[in-house]
Amino acid sequence: MLKIGIFSKLSRISVRMLRYYEEAGLLIPEQVDSATGYRYYGEGQLVEAERIHALREMGFGVGAVGEILSAYHHPAALEQFLRIRREELLAELRAAQRRLLLLETTLERVGKDDKMEYNVTLKEIPARQVASLRGIIADYSREGELWTRMMEETAPQRLQFADPCYGLAIFHDSEYREEQVDVEVQMAVKGSYTDTENVRFRQVPAQRVASVTYQGGYDQIGGVNQAVVDWAAANNCRLDGPMFNIYHVGPVQTSDPAQWVTEVCYPVGEEEKV
Repeated sequence: MLKIGIFSKLSRISVRMLRYYEEAGLLIPEQVDSATGYRYYGEGQLVEAERIHALREMGFGVGAVGEILSAYHHPAALEQFLRIRREELLAELRAAQRRLLLLETTLERVGKDDKMEYNVTLKEIPARQVASLRGIIADYSREGELWTRMMEETAPQRLQFADPCYGLAIFHDSEYREEQVDVEVQMAVKGSYTDTENVRFRQVPAQRVASVTYQGGYDQIGGVNQAVVDWAAANNCRLDGPMFNIYHVGPVQTSDPAQWVTEVCYPVGEEEKV
């Protein structure tokens, strides 16, 4: 038997946390001296303590740890717990990366003129044949999942990309959403192909758009949107339809956000009468 102090050192869990785990029913001493209140742990409990320590390091709460320990000898159930936590951590990592990128960009602009100039032009996106996949994704950062699904499903057909090869994402929601985002990705192609489970091949008519092309990370989208809105108001132009991004250079080509080239497009209707 091991006194609580020795057990604490061997398990790398503080005495305070051991008492907390005892109250939560996670790790109960094998023996408690009724006269002194001293707690004693069995040597075999070090294995259980190590499991608790590892799960807590993964970020599981005490309640979840209790559930996982009860499923520890059932591999399928244990794997499910771990896979769910992995997805949670990946989502947290993506969010942290976005925050870090925004922080670094802001640091670069400290002491400089923070107002970016964006050139808005009125242009026509020509009619084109596209491979199209539309789906609901967890949030905007998961757009890559749609592109991956499109490439996987169409790989056997060896798509020939059009010239110019428009690769774009259309954002169909009528408002900004923090989750469950409705996004359609399109790739301009040439040739004849068969629809797959999720990918549709269709003709898209020509579109007149207010367009801004800029270089850099996606943190600039807010400034681009402001420029387009100001331009539309100054030119009595009505924005009409879901906006979309054309990726001239994106994460597929380079992992360096400073090198990305994005064209933000807003379909426009007839000029408003004044």
